[in-house]
Amino acid sequence: MMDNSVLKRIGQRVRDLRKERNLSQEQLGELAGVHFSYIGGLERGQKNISLLNLDKIAQSLDVPLSELFLYGRHLKRTIKSGKEELINEIHESLMSLNESDLKKLQRLIEELFTK
Repeated sequence: MMDNSVLKRIGQRVRDLRKERNLSQEQLGELAGVHFSYIGGLERGQKNISLLNLDKIAQSLDVPLSELFLYGRHLKRTIKSGKEELINEIHESLMSLNESDLKKLQRLIEELFTK
């Protein structure tokens, strides 16, 4: 079974950007030249979107394509606690690590917190 977590994160990022611009799914779909139901499926992580369509959506949102991949940096701005903010900062830092460094960090965390 395919892990579609990246689709969900991209979809959530598109939704957040669309809402920041006060656009409906219909309006964004019209701007991007796709059906509004396609936007809905994308936002729910149900559509494996092509790069061409993703680029059209980024242009319609007036952001560079890379902005859609920055979902870790732009988690909802309604952060209510210091704990959530700290988790978001840690998440952002982890996203820049390679797999080898992540495995080292995992071993360190296990060593620190399982005793």
